[in-house]
Amino acid sequence: MIGLLRGRVLAKQPPSLLLEVNGVGYEVEAPMSTFYDLPDGDQEVVLYTHMMVRDDAHSLFGFIRESDRALFRSLLKVNGVGGKMALAILSGMSSDEFALFIQSGDVKALCRLPGVGKKTAERLIIEMRDRLEGIETVSPLLAAGTPVQDSSADADAVSALVALGYKAPEASRMVSAVFEAGMDTETLIRIALQNKARG
Repeated sequence: MIGLLRGRVLAKQPPSLLLEVNGVGYEVEAPMSTFYDLPDGDQEVVLYTHMMVRDDAHSLFGFIRESDRALFRSLLKVNGVGGKMALAILSGMSSDEFALFIQSGDVKALCRLPGVGKKTAERLIIEMRDRLEGIETVSPLLAAGTPVQDSSADADAVSALVALGYKAPEASRMVSAVFEAGMDTETLIRIALQNKARG
């Protein structure tokens, strides 16, 4: 199994990125917390990875922090939570916020995440309480993105939110509510998700 990749990011289209490692390009799915921390330019990056093998697909998930990968793996053990939902959870709130909501039993806060209904939120609280004790949660460093002149940033942000599990109309409303001229895609997604989490 592939547990770690070191290379350069060639392309970013949240929640996917293309990582070049010694001439080989790996398609990796990553939570927004990882995208926020990716270095600018041609710098090398290290991603902790988790490979998921199913009959119809092989998927590779990447994380800047090992603690995020540990949380992702714990989430996959919860009945009804797959890779897409686990990515959406890690994208929708920081590890610290998630741990806080689990420990306090805050069903309402968890239900703000895409694809998480009341039953799933209650299941997460019950099944994750004990598992969180072994995971060191660290709030992601929310790096300010570099402003771009590309007017497609809002469209890319909507596409990324849809890929994370939000319905297209809701994703569009989330982006429209926070969009300001000059924002890059990653900043727009981060603020839209934070705004959604605050409800």
